[in-house]
Amino acid sequence: MKSYVLVFQEIDKTKLMVVGGKGANLGELSRIEGIQVPEGFCVTTEAYKTIIEHNQEFNALLGELSLLKVQDRERIGEISGKIRRVIEGTAIPKDINEEITRYLIKFGEKNAYAVRSSATAEDLPLASFAGQQDTYLNIIGKEAILQHISKCWASLFTDRAVIYRMQTGFDHRKVHLSVVIQRMVFPDAAGIMFTADPVTSNRKVLSIDASFGLGEALVSGMVNADIYKVREGRIVDTKISTKKAAVYALEKGGIEEREIEPWRQNKQTLADEQILKLARLGRKIEGYFACPQDIEWCLDKDLFYIVQSRPITTLYPIPNVEDGKNRVYISIGHQQMMTEAIKPLGISFFQLLLQQFVPLATCEIGGRVYSDISHELTSLIGRNIFLKNLEKVDVLAKNALFNLMKRKDFIKKLPRGKTTMGGIGKVMLSWLIQGMKISHKNDPAIVENLIANNEALIRDLEKGITNVSGDELFDFIFKDMEQLKKTINFGVLFAGMIALDGINKNIEKWLGEKNAADVLSKSVSNNITSEMGLALLDVADVVRQYPAVIKYFQQASDETFFEDLTKLESSGAIDSIRTFLEKYGMRCSGEVDITRPRWNENPIALIPMILSNIRNFESGSSGNLFEQGRLLAEQKERELLSRLEQLPGGKRKAKMTKKAISVLRNYAGFREYPKYFMIWHYWIYKQALLKEAAVLVQKSVIRDRQDIYYLSLEELREVIKTNRLDYSIITMRKEEYEIHEKLTPPRVMTSDGEVIFGEYDPGDSPLGASVGIPASSGIIEGRARVIFKLEDANIEEGDILVTTFTDPCWTPLFVSIKGLVTEVGGLMTHGAVIAREYGLPAVVGVENATRLIKDGQKIRVNGTEGYVEILK
Repeated sequence: MKSYVLVFQEIDKTKLMVVGGKGANLGELSRIEGIQVPEGFCVTTEAYKTIIEHNQEFNALLGELSLLKVQDRERIGEISGKIRRVIEGTAIPKDINEEITRYLIKFGEKNAYAVRSSATAEDLPLASFAGQQDTYLNIIGKEAILQHISKCWASLFTDRAVIYRMQTGFDHRKVHLSVVIQRMVFPDAAGIMFTADPVTSNRKVLSIDASFGLGEALVSGMVNADIYKVREGRIVDTKISTKKAAVYALEKGGIEEREIEPWRQNKQTLADEQILKLARLGRKIEGYFACPQDIEWCLDKDLFYIVQSRPITTLYPIPNVEDGKNRVYISIGHQQMMTEAIKPLGISFFQLLLQQFVPLATCEIGGRVYSDISHELTSLIGRNIFLKNLEKVDVLAKNALFNLMKRKDFIKKLPRGKTTMGGIGKVMLSWLIQGMKISHKNDPAIVENLIANNEALIRDLEKGITNVSGDELFDFIFKDMEQLKKTINFGVLFAGMIALDGINKNIEKWLGEKNAADVLSKSVSNNITSEMGLALLDVADVVRQYPAVIKYFQQASDETFFEDLTKLESSGAIDSIRTFLEKYGMRCSGEVDITRPRWNENPIALIPMILSNIRNFESGSSGNLFEQGRLLAEQKERELLSRLEQLPGGKRKAKMTKKAISVLRNYAGFREYPKYFMIWHYWIYKQALLKEAAVLVQKSVIRDRQDIYYLSLEELREVIKTNRLDYSIITMRKEEYEIHEKLTPPRVMTSDGEVIFGEYDPGDSPLGASVGIPASSGIIEGRARVIFKLEDANIEEGDILVTTFTDPCWTPLFVSIKGLVTEVGGLMTHGAVIAREYGLPAVVGVENATRLIKDGQKIRVNGTEGYVEILK
C-alpha cells in the first residue's frame, strides 16, 4: 500500500525521493537534540505521482515542454501556465484526501499551517533550487490546505522553476514534488543564518540576518535586515538596519504587511545573548550535517524554532588542515589562463609539468591546481621574490596578498618552514643571467636553431613512444618530461622580456610616452601563436572557394568531418585544414588540461573562426596584416630614434634604444614557443595513453576510453598493471567534476575558506570605468562581444572581445577583433603578448568584466591607461 503521508519523525535523508529535499532536511532536523522544529508532516511524492501519472493532457503538455530550450521563454511561459491549470483543476483522489485529513485532525484541524513545496531536486549539495517552488503561510482549515497542496504541486511548473531545471540539467519528468504541512509559528523575529560568511566564504564566521515578524519580509526583499557576524563565540560585527515594515499573520488566515512603530525601526532585532544562542544552534546543525548550512529560523517568546536548513552550494571547497595553523592558497590557474575545472588525469600532468620548471608545492582544490604559499609569506626574502614575480602575471592576486599581509593576527598563525622561493629564485636568476647573455649576443639564429632542434626532438619522441606500452610507457613519459626543462631555453624568453621592459621604462622616462614597445612588438618573427592566427586566415582563403563546404560547416560532425568533406569533392579545403592541423592540431582551449579535446580530435571547433575570417577579411589578408604590422614597427622605431636624438645625450640614448629594439624583435616572438612545445608533448603522451585505454575497454576494465581521465597518473598506471579497477571511483569522480565545473575559483583564499580580494587604485580613470592592467596601448571603441567558449565565437569586424581569459587557442580570433578585455591576466600572459603583436588595445585583469559588460554594448577600451568604459 502506498504511503501518502509521513510525519517528520518518520523521515530521514534516505526518504529524499519520497518527501523532497526540504522534507528530508526537516526530518533530519527533528532528530537533533536541542533543536526545536515546528511539528508537521509531508504529503509524499506518491500523491503527486498519482495526480499526474495517467493525466493525458498533463503528459502531452510535458512532452511539448521537454522539446523547448531556455531561450524559448515565451513558449515556456505559455505551456507552463497550461500545466499549472491542469494540476490545480485535478481533484485530489479520495484516499489521499482522507489520509491528509486524518493527520490534520491529529495535529489540530483548526491550527494555522505553513504549506510548503518540497521537490526531489531541491536543497541538494549540487543545486539549492531555493525559491523555485511556492510556499503559503498561515493557511487555516482543511479545504484551504487541500487547495494549497494543489497550488504547491502546480508551482513545480512556474516559469522560473522550469527554466532553472533547464539550466541545471534536471529532467522535468524525473523531478517530483512533496508538500510540507508545518504548524505555523507566529514569531517576534525571523531570519536566515549562514554558518559560513556568504560574502567572504570564511567558515569560521557565522552570519545572521534578522528582522521583525515573519521571515517573508526578508525573502521578498521588503526590508533590509540587521546583520550580525559571529566568530568563535564572539560577535565581531553588528549592522543595524532601518526596518520600516514587517509581515505578520492574520487571525483568519493569510499574511499582511504592517508598518513598524518609529521607535522600533532602528532597534536591534536580536539581543546579543540571543545572537550567541542562535549561533550555537547554527554550529550544532552544521556539525550534524557535516557541511556549512543556510538555515531559516524564527523567534517566539525567547524560543528559537528552526524551520529549514540546507547546504550552502556556492562555497569553494577547502583542504583539511589538522595542525590548527592558518594556510594561504593561490590559484595557479589564474596565472596559466585556465580557471576552469580540470579532470584528475589533467591535474596530474599539470602538477608534473609545473614541478619540472618551478619547485613550487601544489595541491588540488575544487578541480583546480593551487599552491600553499604559507611558508613563503612568513619569509621576508621568499615573500618579496614571490610577489615580484606575481606582479607580471596577476596583479589582483598580488594586491590580495598585500591586503592579507596587513592582518598581523592572521599572519602570526601561519606555519613556519622551508620556503621554496630560494629554489625558485635560483631558477629565475639563472634564466635572467642567460637572458642577459643572449641579449648581448643578439643573434636571431639562436631562436631559429632552438626551434629546429625542438622539432627534431618531437619527431624522435613520436618514433620512440610508438613501441612502448604498459608500465614502461609511464617510465618513458616521466623521463621525457624531465628532459623538457633541459630542452627549453627560458633565457631567450627572458631576453625578450628584458628588452620590452627596458624600452618601456626608458621611453617613458625620456619622452614621457607609455608602452612604446607595444607598437615595436608588432609582426615579430618566430611567434608561433600569432603565426597560427594568420595560418587560419590562409585556410579561410581556400575554404571560401567552396560554397558547398561553407554550407556544410553549418551542421558539421566531428565523427565524419573529413569523410563528409571528401564527398563534397573539396580536396583543396581538406588539404588546407589537414596542413593546419599537422602544425597546430594539438592545441585547444584550456590546453594545460591534457584531457581536453584537441583540434585534431575536434576539428569543428575551428569552424566559427574560419567562417569569421571569410566574413571579415578579403583573400590574401594574412600576408598584408603581417606586413602592415612590420611597417608600423619600423616607422615607430624611426620616430622614437629621431625624437631621442634631439635630447641631451641623445646619440647615446638612441644607440641604446636601437640595440634594445633589435633584441626585442629578435627574441620577443619566442615568448609563445615553450608552451607550444610542451603541448605538442602532451598530444603525443595523450595518444599513447588512449591506446592503453582502448585495451582496458577491450578487457572490460573500463567502459569508455575517456574514463581514464578520471584517474590520476599513478592510479592509471596501477590499473594498467593489474587490469583491476573499482568502477565506483570513476562514477564518483565524474560527479565531483560536475560539482567543480559550477564553482568559481578564487585567486587567493585561506584555510578558513575566506576569499581574499585584491583591487586596483582607480587613479585618473573616469567615474564608473572598470579598471584593469594596461596590457597593449591604444584606445578603441566598438561593440562588446562577451564570449565564454571559443566555439561560441561569432565575431564581426570591429568587435571587442570580452572574456574570462584567453589562451593560445583564442589567437585566431585576434585577427578579427579590434580590442580585448579579460578578467584574468597580466602584462606577460598570453592575451597581453598577442594583443601587442597584433596592435590591439587591451586591458586585462578587469574584475567581473563579463558580468559588468553586456554582450552588444558599446564600450571604450583604453589600453594605455588600463580602463574600460561602457558608452551610452
